Amino acid sequence: MAAYAIAHIRPETMNDEILDYIERIQSTMDPFEGRFLVHGKEVEVLEGPFPGTVVMIGFPDIERARAWYASEAILPQRTRHIAGEVILVEGVPAGYDATKTAAAMRAAAGL
Repeated sequence: MAAYAIAHIRPETMNDEILDYIERIQSTMDPFEGRFLVHGKEVEVLEGPFPGTVVMIGFPDIERARAWYASEAILPQRTRHIAGEVILVEGVPAGYDATKTAAAMRAAAGL
């Protein structure tokens, strides 16, 4: 099942080290079949405060997403200059139906 690395980032002032990181990040993802799904785009905020932007990288599975993050040798280059949060999350299978999830939750909660 596909998995995603999602970052909510708030870059500081652009500098050479950030640009070097951006130039090199794809090579860290390639061995794990990672690809950018969202990168460098403005966000349209609909609810609540949301400073910064979003980066989303897709992987074939959660194991490769974890392995990529654990292996990213250039990670300190980013964390020195870009504040933010990063999460990994598995996607849902084809044909996912939220009503079935709600029914299971109702049953588990006795509602």
